[in-house]
Amino acid sequence: MKKKKGFWALNIGLLYILPWLVGFILFKVYPFLSSLFYSFTNYDLFNGITKYGLMNYEKIFTDPDIIRAFVVTFKYAIFDVPLKLMFALFIAYILNFKLKGVNFFRTAYYIPSILGGSIAIAILWRAVFNTDGLINTVLGVFGIPAINWMAGDMSALMVIVLLRVWQFGSAMVIFLAALKGVSEDLYEAASIDGAGKWTQFFKITVPLITPVIFYNLVTQLCQAFQEFNGPFLVTKGGPNGATTLISMLIYNNAFLRHKMGMASAQAWILFLITMTMTVIAFVSQKKWVYYSDEDGR
Repeated sequence: MKKKKGFWALNIGLLYILPWLVGFILFKVYPFLSSLFYSFTNYDLFNGITKYGLMNYEKIFTDPDIIRAFVVTFKYAIFDVPLKLMFALFIAYILNFKLKGVNFFRTAYYIPSILGGSIAIAILWRAVFNTDGLINTVLGVFGIPAINWMAGDMSALMVIVLLRVWQFGSAMVIFLAALKGVSEDLYEAASIDGAGKWTQFFKITVPLITPVIFYNLVTQLCQAFQEFNGPFLVTKGGPNGATTLISMLIYNNAFLRHKMGMASAQAWILFLITMTMTVIAFVSQKKWVYYSDEDGR
């Protein structure tokens, strides 16, 4: 008689993915669910839990400083995402032409995306925008007095926005791949009909790459709401909280004040906001994203 096979012999595929599955449960599922539980407590990193309830969420929606941090985060995303997408698409459009040494420029423009997230670059960015930094030095050549970029609410916010916009390389590479997928026959036919470059860009290029624009929009939107390094290292949340994003409040509550319960609640509100914005983007895509059919029409 044939020997009955064991469980693992019948489920060999499960055995192969077991290491990943264990890691996923321990480092993804458990922290995700435990943070939801802690958000309804006053969990302190050293004193534990002494109270349960909605007090964290009540404070989030009534505390002026927390509300302002959410407003600043929205303002940051509104400036950052469109600027980054437009700049990435503009550079990708230029690099799509058959220019001499174009491969070098493609690599050069992608480098900031590799280096931009590092602490060293953020510190260097702060030095560039100091009163005696590179930007003011260049302005001084033209007789423009030095500007204290970190002193004004809007100027400080734009400093960290430009840091993210400067890291446009990843979005640019994706746009470049999409542009190369647009058939040259369409441009030739449009040229014969008398359409100029701008007309071709807005009537042919943009509609055909809207799926990629949508993809970059969603990914950049999620990244913008989670931004931390820039405001933490460059402006330190100042002046007077003008660049304090919600991610900084989460960090401060969790690791400086040890209020893990409040940090978890803020993280969940941020998660819900990001998810809501993503859902809105997915719903709106039906009105502006062009998907060709199987015949490519």
